[in-house]
Amino acid sequence: MGDNLVYKILKSHIVEGELKAGEPIALKIDKTLTQDSTGTMAYLQLEAMGIDRVKTKKSVAFIDHNMLQQGFENADDHKFIQTVASKYGVYFSKPGNGICHQIFLERFSTPGDTLIGSDSHTPTAGGVGMLAMGAGGLDVALAMGGGAYNINTPKVVKIELKGKLNKMVAAKDIILEVLRVLTVKGGVGKVFEYGGEGVKTLSVPERATITNMGAELGATTSIFPSDERTLEFFKAQGREEDWMEFKPDADAVYDEVVTINLNELTPLTAKPHSPDNVAKVSEVGKIKVDQVFIGSCTNSSYEDLMKVAKILKGNKVHPDVSLVIGPGSRQVMEMIARNGALADIISAGARILENSCGPCIGMGQAPGTNGISLRTVNRNFYGRSGTLSGQIYIVSPETAAVSAINGVLTDPTEMDVDITVEMPKEFLIDDSMILEPAPTNAEVEVVRGPNIKPFPVSKPLGEEVDGKVLIKVEDNITTDHIMPSNSKLLPFRSNIPYLAEFCFNTVDTEFPKRAKECNGGFIIAGGNYGQGSSREHAALAPLYLGVKAVIAKSFARIHKANLINNGIIPMEFKNEADYDNIELVDDLKIENIQSALEAGVVTVKNLIKNTEFEAVADLTEKEIAVIRAGGRLNYVKVNS
Repeated sequence: MGDNLVYKILKSHIVEGELKAGEPIALKIDKTLTQDSTGTMAYLQLEAMGIDRVKTKKSVAFIDHNMLQQGFENADDHKFIQTVASKYGVYFSKPGNGICHQIFLERFSTPGDTLIGSDSHTPTAGGVGMLAMGAGGLDVALAMGGGAYNINTPKVVKIELKGKLNKMVAAKDIILEVLRVLTVKGGVGKVFEYGGEGVKTLSVPERATITNMGAELGATTSIFPSDERTLEFFKAQGREEDWMEFKPDADAVYDEVVTINLNELTPLTAKPHSPDNVAKVSEVGKIKVDQVFIGSCTNSSYEDLMKVAKILKGNKVHPDVSLVIGPGSRQVMEMIARNGALADIISAGARILENSCGPCIGMGQAPGTNGISLRTVNRNFYGRSGTLSGQIYIVSPETAAVSAINGVLTDPTEMDVDITVEMPKEFLIDDSMILEPAPTNAEVEVVRGPNIKPFPVSKPLGEEVDGKVLIKVEDNITTDHIMPSNSKLLPFRSNIPYLAEFCFNTVDTEFPKRAKECNGGFIIAGGNYGQGSSREHAALAPLYLGVKAVIAKSFARIHKANLINNGIIPMEFKNEADYDNIELVDDLKIENIQSALEAGVVTVKNLIKNTEFEAVADLTEKEIAVIRAGGRLNYVKVNS
């Protein structure tokens, strides 16, 4: 039996463990990426490790999230990242150069390598055949320091693509269909490997759109083969030497197979407030639209914006619609400026944003009260846009552009226009905004602004854990719920004491006050707790407020790892019905926690109700050791 793509990479990078689904393994990491929303904390953690230089093949720090400089905070953080990156041997992509995932795809991606990034959409690079995974900032810092990355061996699901997309049906519709079929929990513990005859019909940017949104499935990552289409992309980027053919064996084995018939797909949309709330655009109907955003790391490539320009050319944006467009990189922006496409977009009445994440993370362009916004982003979680009452629909660039013209949600197949895009033989290459690090760390003085505060560190685990139930939340709570991401809070990502005051702000504004008055305690949660962004601030802020453990029906992969890394115990209800019997400010107590974690089953006493229930601690020996030490940094210091 042959190997699939995933196992080929795992076998060549495994340094510890056994390749058996569900079993823990440690992987050598070739490359890393960070961005400024999570990067400041990651580099503070890197400094705390006491290393001289990074040990990866290449590590890159990007500035793309915190772009609105309403005060000194963002500018100071950017200077800190630039100087600390230079000192430790990390390449630095300046503000304005573009979105981390788009630039990494263009300039740094390499088939067959491993990549982790402190952003959940790092799997974008899977579009060229990388095993690219989102991770918490501390995991990325440890990898930069030469440490292995720990995951559970994933199951590998083949997504068999048959046929070819019809006109005006997009790669975005493929991944929305996968989300419709499998849901936001359908990828937990899995990697999605795309294959079949339909793969060769998709360009690298189209493949990257699909792997980018694989994060919304809860998957470890997604991956495409590296083939002739990939070679075309690398040649056009002037990086043919970085390309290699990378395909699964003819008799490769998979744990599951899901078939998608491309020729049967129609334009789709994810309705508020979840990426798997998918329906056909034609069935949702012609609802009035207030705002359209085309961009984000999902759909801001040259190919995407050229198609948009062809749709908009000779047309005008509807008077009642605000259309904003954010190119993914400076390369994309300059190329559409030089070939006239940008002029067509501007002439139609679109507003042009800088090359950054922007509205996707609530960094500007928040919709109005109850506003309906069509976006080519990857997430439409409640409140993520910056407006709690905003109604966000995820759509393809084609659907977005046609709808912007008509003023209502419109199936783009209703418009007869040629959107064929001939990919350039040569992209415009200018890496002048990617700064190389200093030759030695002695040459650089790291600049720290007053907004940069120490990150909280947990204490070693004692013999018992007790405290009140500080909050009880439902299923599918995202990291945006736990630690909101918007233009008001993003500048304070390096200031956990300040951020903590807004923890769970969209769910329960009293949570920070209650947590402090109770001297910390427990979070009780439903299923898929912590889905979404990789931001470890969703663990650091609760840690600062004294949270000791989270008991949930189930966890999202990255957030569970972030809790462990910061010494917070993640446990799952053995009997989900016990969730219903717990109320706010109940007193919970766990005795003999050290031995209970080893046994894997923890008895939790409810002192208010005089009852008890069992929770499962699904942890590896190493994870238990990390929690005992009070987090991974403490563990590394003790064991280095």
